[in-house]
This record gives sequence, structure tokens and C-alpha cells, in this order.
Amino acid sequence: MMSMSQNESSPLKSSSSSLQVFSMMSLSPSLGSSYPWLKELKSEERGLYLIHLLLTCANHVATGSLENANIALEQISELASPDGDTMQRIAAYFTEALADRILKTWPGLYKAINSTRVVDLVSEQALVQRLFFEVFPFLKAAFLLVNQAIIEAMEGEKVVHVIDLDAAEPMQWIALIRGLSARPEGPPHLRITGIHVRKEALDQMGHRLSEEAEKLDIPFQFNPVVGELEDLDVERLHVKTGEAVAVSSVLRLHSLLASDDEPLRKKLPLALKNSNGIHLQRALQMSQNTLGDLLEKDTVNGYSPSPDSASSSPLSSPISPKVDTFLTALRGLLPKLVVITEQDSNHNGSTLMERLLESLHSYAALFDCLESTVSRASSERLKLEKMLFGKEIKNIISCEGAERKERHEKLEKWIQRLDSAGFCNIPLSYYGMLQAKTLLQGYNCDGYKMKDENGCVMICWQDRPMFSVSAWRCRNSL
Repeated sequence: MMSMSQNESSPLKSSSSSLQVFSMMSLSPSLGSSYPWLKELKSEERGLYLIHLLLTCANHVATGSLENANIALEQISELASPDGDTMQRIAAYFTEALADRILKTWPGLYKAINSTRVVDLVSEQALVQRLFFEVFPFLKAAFLLVNQAIIEAMEGEKVVHVIDLDAAEPMQWIALIRGLSARPEGPPHLRITGIHVRKEALDQMGHRLSEEAEKLDIPFQFNPVVGELEDLDVERLHVKTGEAVAVSSVLRLHSLLASDDEPLRKKLPLALKNSNGIHLQRALQMSQNTLGDLLEKDTVNGYSPSPDSASSSPLSSPISPKVDTFLTALRGLLPKLVVITEQDSNHNGSTLMERLLESLHSYAALFDCLESTVSRASSERLKLEKMLFGKEIKNIISCEGAERKERHEKLEKWIQRLDSAGFCNIPLSYYGMLQAKTLLQGYNCDGYKMKDENGCVMICWQDRPMFSVSAWRCRNSL
């Protein structure tokens, strides 16, 4: 990673004059199409300059200065690489996202370029979701927390109905079936409703769960519901009188935050402040161990959204009638428990720059995680970065309106929404937290951590919260 020893500090300091020149340099067409001096930058210098270029390019894109954006993209392309070090890799995907946003300002050109592209997005998503589950412990830890919360909430219940809002991973429910089979009072009659866009995925899940339930002699039914969550008719869930209902949502609710009336902006009200390379100089004289450390330096802080930016308030976000309507409908089912897992990031800002800054920080942590645990040459790592993280970055940066689905938000916003919908927070199981912590420790990596936040759980990489898990019940229920 981007670490720098004491012995290396002198060469960096000696190159400070040239670095100050390029950090202050205005990108202009006169620079030409070849930048041979960029190839001579050391890793730390290159990483900092890539951040500088990405922020500069985003500002040009946001203000409609496309000629200058093109020059910045040309420089970034000299440095970024999808198989290089962490900063080179992440820069490659942010560059692609910024370029995609520029192309969308010419719909005809954009459609022509993409007219023959054939991608099976549904099967691709299933592949990378499976890879994410295998490579990272985040979802495994979340599943332990969710299952233990369900087991404890359903103690003594004879008929249990679990509703999975994104039935992509059968292992979660296989573990639940095994947990329920061990109840002292005996297992309940269990019904699981799975919602997914792929019928094949639901068929496979239903088959595996039915086999497991039969093996353990648990009365079981599987109710498949094919379709998008935003189009869901709650009647299809077939909730029956006398059932104790639990709802599990893993990385699904944020997609309902998309707004149909939010147009793609060719220009956004944005001001960047660059302190003449001083911040770049100061950061270069310090040691960086991870990309996250790099982004924490004043290099990024020297660039900030304008004071009237919507990001100034942690709870400011676009009105989201879809998710509010959905939560109200969910409340109408009178579930005994609702457990929600979401990426704990602020990617739903109203301006391009605030989304770029926030997503740089959060995806830096994910890329750092891979750098620390997976070989750079790993094909699984390349697939995850390109097909999952790269796709999400492009959606966050390039898209607006209903097309922008990756609208991850922080836990405090979900608390506010769920409270408004008539839910109240309940603490997650202490035993579940111990199980999840043991799982994270089993990865033999100091970076994976977990912390309790007022009864909710944050699953972290280093000290940065990555995913939140929270449990809820209807406010008026006992």
C-alpha cells in the first residue's frame, strides 16, 4: 500500500518544487496531448495527484467546462490503471464514471456508442453478489445478526413468516432453519417469502431450503415472488392471520430512494477551493498507509462544496416518496421484527461534487480492504472491482433521477425514516453480536471491526463504518 518510511521522506521533500508546480498548474489545451513527466511520479505523488485531477475534472464536468474536463481525463488516463495500485485502480473507475456523465449530455452519441452492447445485467449481478459474499465477511456478519434477532424475537411463536426483500443468498436461511430446529420448545411452522427479479434464483433457493427443512423435519413452505421491490404488491406476500412476521432487508431499501423528477444537470452550482498546492505539499511530507489515509489529508479538504450545498446537513436528502410509501405499507403488515442492513455511506447528495467526495472515501475503504487481503492479480478481485464497485461508482457519479439507484445513506437517515413510518428501534442481540465479532476475528485481519451504536451495529473496515444493521418493531406493538 501507499506507505512511506522515514528514509523516503527526503527524496519526496526534494521533489517538492516540481510537485508544487503541477499542483498549481491550470489544466489548459496548451499542455498538449502527451505528459511524459507524469510517468516519473512516485506512488505517493501519483496517488495525491490523481485525487487532485479527479476533483478538478469533476468540477469542470459539473460547471459544463467540457474542454477542460477532457484535458483532465487525458492526464488521469496516463496514471490510472484497473490493475495497478489502489489509487490507480479506484481512479480508473471514477474516470470512467465522469466520462460516462459527459457522454450523457449528448444522448444521441451516448445511445449510438452503447447500441450494440449486450450485457446480461441480472446474471452479472448474481455473480458479483456471490463473489462479494465469499470475499468479504460483511454480509456473513450481518446474516448472523439478522438470524439471531429473528430467533430471539420469535421465541414461543408457533407459526413464523420471514419475508426476504432480496432473496439472493440461501445460506442465510439455511442457517436460520438450523437455528430454529434447535429450539427447546421445538421448531415452528416456518414460511419464507423471497422477493427477487430472477425466477431461477427463487427456484434454486426454494429447492435448497425445502431440502434442509425436510432433513431437519421442520414444517416449511417457500413463497416465491418474482419482480422488482418498487413494484411489489404487498398482497402477494400472503401474510396470514396468526403468523408472526419478520422482515429482512439486506442492501435493498436504498434503491427505493430514486426520484423520477430529478433531471441530469449539465451544470451544477458548485465552487471548488484550491489553496495553491499548499495542501498537496503538506500531505506529501506525511506517511500514508492506506488510500483512506490519503483521502483524509488536507489534499481533499482543500476542495469543498459551496456553502449552500445540500450536504451541509447530515439529514438533508431528496424527498423519497417511494421508500416512505413502502415503509408505510410494511408497517401495515404489523411485523413483529424488521431488520435492515445498508451500506453506511452518504452517496445520495444532490450535487456531483459531494457525491464524488463521499464515494471516494467509502470506496477507498473497500479497495483498501481488497488490497490488504487479496492479491492484485486475483481474477475475483478484478471482477469485484469492475462488475460491482465500478458499476456502483458509475451509477452514483454518472446517473440522475430514477436511473440513479445506488443512493446509500447513513444510519441516522434510516432511523429518521423508520421513525416517521411508525417503527421504533430495538437493540440487537448481544449473543448475535458476539457471534458476528467472532466471525470477523476468524478472518485473521485486524482491519475488520464491529461496534455497537445505541443498539445498532456498525461493521467496519479499520475505523470506518461500512455497513449498518438495525432492528425495528412497530411502535404500538408490545
